[in-house]
Amino acid sequence: MHVSAILKNKGATIITTRPDESVSTVAHILHGNRIGAILVLNDAGGIAGILSERDIVRGLALHGASVMDKPVSSLMTAKVVSCTPTDTVATVMSRMTEGRFRHMPVVENGILVGVISIGDVVKFRLAEYTHEVESLRDYVSGRG
Repeated sequence: MHVSAILKNKGATIITTRPDESVSTVAHILHGNRIGAILVLNDAGGIAGILSERDIVRGLALHGASVMDKPVSSLMTAKVVSCTPTDTVATVMSRMTEGRFRHMPVVENGILVGVISIGDVVKFRLAEYTHEVESLRDYVSGRG
């Protein structure tokens, strides 16, 4: 299956911010939307970076509470790995695991079309496996 199937089930809501927004404001956005990362877009709408809860915690550990007044650009990960809707779920899961990141923007023809998390990927894979097991069970028992 492909990433497009995850987006179809998840929806296309994308929460973004600007590089000059304060870390404090973004922490509130993350909390309010119950998400673990936010994409940072430049003025042209392109991906400038991504800021995760981990980035904020790392910033607090290194700089103390004053980091909350800094701009997002000071903590964000600028090198963002993305995928396309036609990438397989297995490929994306592997890339996220190897890269040790939990959020990935989905880009199609240079346009941001969604964001998926490792939780979305795992949920999708579990549903796939459950369906396969049920199909095999039906086949073996003569119902399929």
